[in-house]
Amino acid sequence: MQLAFLTLHVGAGTFQPVRVADIEEHRMHTEWYRLPEATVEAIERARAQGGRVTAVGTTALRALESAGRGGGPLRASSAETDIFIRPGFVFQVVDQLITNFHLPRSTLLMLVCAFAGMENTLRAYRHAVEQRYRFFSYGDAMLIERGVPGG
Repeated sequence: MQLAFLTLHVGAGTFQPVRVADIEEHRMHTEWYRLPEATVEAIERARAQGGRVTAVGTTALRALESAGRGGGPLRASSAETDIFIRPGFVFQVVDQLITNFHLPRSTLLMLVCAFAGMENTLRAYRHAVEQRYRFFSYGDAMLIERGVPGG
């Protein structure tokens, strides 16, 4: 296992609930990220060795997938992103996600549904509620494998 780092400056928009009936109308605030060359190299090494890329946190996943948009090879970058990851999103970079349990109607829960699949996510959340897991930003966590494309 190798650790690599990136930065995403989380904005308040990440934690705002979705207040529109049609999620296509929801707009994320922009957030700045920096993906260093050393991290891109670590991802390339992992892929070359048959390894997986695990994002620790939804913010890390957002930054990696933002940098990976466009279909070409992943490149080091510093940019702003307003990416809204929701069911139907096609993941290019991340294979696994470590994250906590998020609140209903949040963009973060939608990201998890996109990543793991709606049925898997709802099953995990039913279990979490039954077992009285803690939610919010400093609650219980889970390791998620990427689900079926289009989730």
